[in-house]
Amino acid sequence: MPELPEVEALAGFLRERVVGHAVARVDVLAISALKTYDPPITSLGGLTVTGAARHGKFLDLDVDGVHLVIHLARAGWLRWRDEIPARPVRPGGKNPLALRVHLDDGSGFDLTEAGTKKGLAVYVVRDPADVPGVASLGPDPLDDAFTPEALGALLKGKRTQVKGLLRDQRVIAGIGNAYSDEVLHAAKMSPFKIASSLTDADVAVLHEAIVRTLRDAVERSRGLEAQDLKGEKKTGLRVHGRTGQKCPVCGDTIREVSFADSSLQYCPTCQTGGKPLADRRMSRLLK
Repeated sequence: MPELPEVEALAGFLRERVVGHAVARVDVLAISALKTYDPPITSLGGLTVTGAARHGKFLDLDVDGVHLVIHLARAGWLRWRDEIPARPVRPGGKNPLALRVHLDDGSGFDLTEAGTKKGLAVYVVRDPADVPGVASLGPDPLDDAFTPEALGALLKGKRTQVKGLLRDQRVIAGIGNAYSDEVLHAAKMSPFKIASSLTDADVAVLHEAIVRTLRDAVERSRGLEAQDLKGEKKTGLRVHGRTGQKCPVCGDTIREVSFADSSLQYCPTCQTGGKPLADRRMSRLLK
């Protein structure tokens, strides 16, 4: 799933390629991906792209004051084309096309989504805040206002495991399953630690790990082509998706806890005092 660093890089990528160009037309091939009807998506035709921004994990193209807001969900992606093919789009395939944006110079981009579980969402709105997911976002962790004190206030009284809290977009915007694993590894903190139990010192460590992990990932992704961002994310991860491999910090074996539709990875030596976490739903640290 694209998270804050990848969406930030996509916004930068699109600023360089689409700002100043007019939208020739938009083809919607997966009607289920289009979540709004007013303004109609056809209203984008003939308007000029004036900006590209990010709100959490949402990508936002400003098209003369009308916003095309995109959430790529778990398996969606943006594929840039220097030249849009003239042939009609065929349905199906490994990465089915959901939407295609044609620009006035013949270039454009596709939104694709792999798998059978569809979550990619496209909104055409007058204000990004009209998108419910954007309106409910918590603070952006790369904003200067996201201080250790601000994080402490967000955690106060939360009887929630810190792993789940980091992924809650209403609490902190932009962090998903992969970077929450990376943040907690950097902070040397168990994913099952209860948020309200963190001391001021713990909060400071967690804050530093959040900001440093995300800023490092953003810097690694800066200037890359859209097609290279997935590979950069994968190679830059230290624990997420690396079950059975050696921890790059201590050399212990990275372990996994599996849930119904996701999993987390962690290092026992770095994060749980050498104790393994029970690999079952509703896991708790083994005593």
